[in-house]
Amino acid sequence: MWLTRAVFRCFKCFERTADRVTGAVGPLFIGIAVVLIGIGIFSFFDIIAPTLRWPIITTPICALIALNTLANYYWAITVPPGFADDDFRLSGYKRSAPVGRWERWTTAPVRVQGHGSDFIRGHELEPARTGRCQKCGSIKPERTHHCRICKRCVLKYDHHCPVRINQCVGIGNERHFILFMAYLIVCCGFLLVLGLPPAWEVIGMPYHWPHRTPQVMFLLIYIVAIALGIAVSAMLSWHLYLIGRGQTSVENHDFSQYKKVAASRGQTFVNSYDLGIRRNFALFFNLTPTGHPWWVLLTPFRTKPYTNGHAWARRHGFESGHGGIREEEELTDDEED
Repeated sequence: MWLTRAVFRCFKCFERTADRVTGAVGPLFIGIAVVLIGIGIFSFFDIIAPTLRWPIITTPICALIALNTLANYYWAITVPPGFADDDFRLSGYKRSAPVGRWERWTTAPVRVQGHGSDFIRGHELEPARTGRCQKCGSIKPERTHHCRICKRCVLKYDHHCPVRINQCVGIGNERHFILFMAYLIVCCGFLLVLGLPPAWEVIGMPYHWPHRTPQVMFLLIYIVAIALGIAVSAMLSWHLYLIGRGQTSVENHDFSQYKKVAASRGQTFVNSYDLGIRRNFALFFNLTPTGHPWWVLLTPFRTKPYTNGHAWARRHGFESGHGGIREEEELTDDEED
């Protein structure tokens, strides 16, 4: 028994050390990402963009894609994920903080109440059940989880992302995290397809290279774009699947356990947050009758969530919770210790 406890404590010590190291090197990862993205964009407009037909049309489109990539990365990094111990409001800041001019200029417009597509009409928000976190002591609405790296509870916690954004992905910045990955894939695709001829030219080691981007640098960026395109595409596909099912990464793990518990009683687990693929995506990006119009996804504006994390839209008939599982059977962060 003592040996088992010793091994467990060693693993816990290693885990805490890894968390501290991850948090410390996070800004370095962000710096590397910014440099790579910047070099890729510069290379594209230096080498590829001048060769495209109809530059009056293609150049603005490419510039908008590049701007959206950088803007969504900036928002994913700087917008708080939404902490349970803050007085979180829909803008992502504390309610006591004044709305500044920068926030007004950079936040996407919203529809007038009563207009817009009929995506979630009939699904009223139900107040979230609350508890208290045994790790930080804050009040935890449902779908809130404690991040062991940030050491705070995050509303609609998905995961902590130290490599790309150096903070948690939560209700405040999850839309920009997804849009950043989507636009990054588009950038990689454009670079790989349209940059194939100059890449082959670089491999042939031409004597004359009339571009400001060094040949070796362009070839390295091309190779990085291949790796990033594959890796980010896989991650984006997984997250789009989760969005369509109305769940987060943590909830996907928990729900798999709930299905087993419900099946052991001859019941079927029902996710009360799953309103169907169309409505799930509409809620995630806040494309609701009182939210943002669809075209804001094509702009670099900052977007707001449809809720402040203390109330959620639920399926009809499951307003009080998930089906097939009892409230006391739901997993908590405390069970990880």
